Amino acid sequence: MRNEIVVFENPKSPDAEMFRNLRTNIQFMNADSDKKVMLITSTAPGEGKSYVSANLATAFAQIDKKVLIIDADMRKGRQYSLFNLNPKPGLSNYLSGVVEKNFTDDKENINSFIQETNIDNLYLLAAGSVPPNPSELLVSNKMNSIIETLKNDFDIIIFDAPPCLIVADALMIARLVDFSILVTAQNITRMEDLIKSKTTIENVGGKVAGVVLNKVQITSKRYENTYYYGEKITSYKPKQRK
Repeated sequence: MRNEIVVFENPKSPDAEMFRNLRTNIQFMNADSDKKVMLITSTAPGEGKSYVSANLATAFAQIDKKVLIIDADMRKGRQYSLFNLNPKPGLSNYLSGVVEKNFTDDKENINSFIQETNIDNLYLLAAGSVPPNPSELLVSNKMNSIIETLKNDFDIIIFDAPPCLIVADALMIARLVDFSILVTAQNITRMEDLIKSKTTIENVGGKVAGVVLNKVQITSKRYENTYYYGEKITSYKPKQRK
């Protein structure tokens, strides 16, 4: 497992504590509801959406929630590498029905494609083989039913989706999940892109529950003041990552 999973590898770090704070605020947001399916996306590549997805999922798993990460970035999925698992078969293979010749499980059963991670209660549905038509797969009948099927088996489902201003994939998923979280990066994300991303998700019927601010250099003196949240804003500010 790569050391990017700070909640697991370095649980006493400020970074890990902020992910636990983010988890807590999501729980408070859902206190009077049964919202368990979320989408994590960004405005552009390099803002840290996969990093946030993996650590938030781990934080939920550590409080005995059964958690599934679905790597919906079928073009450049990297969740498998964070957890040292197989890149395929995965989501694209299930949706397309195209699997390797040595695949012996039931290709119509989504559970055949889910892998167990080394972290208790945490599971991964990798992105799978790179398909020629990711967007078309996401509007298939299988995709429409996959969430309802998996909600019966998992307490939390986190979609790690491509940047929403680059391709339409995230928007197709946003209309199916309970809420979306936008990951941004200090000195990288432009405010106009953030506003456009939020508006675009809402225009397809999705709900943006908060914004995570990533790649902010912090010191121990600033630590206590680096986490804040407000109406529709959840900010997470981890250590600057190379």
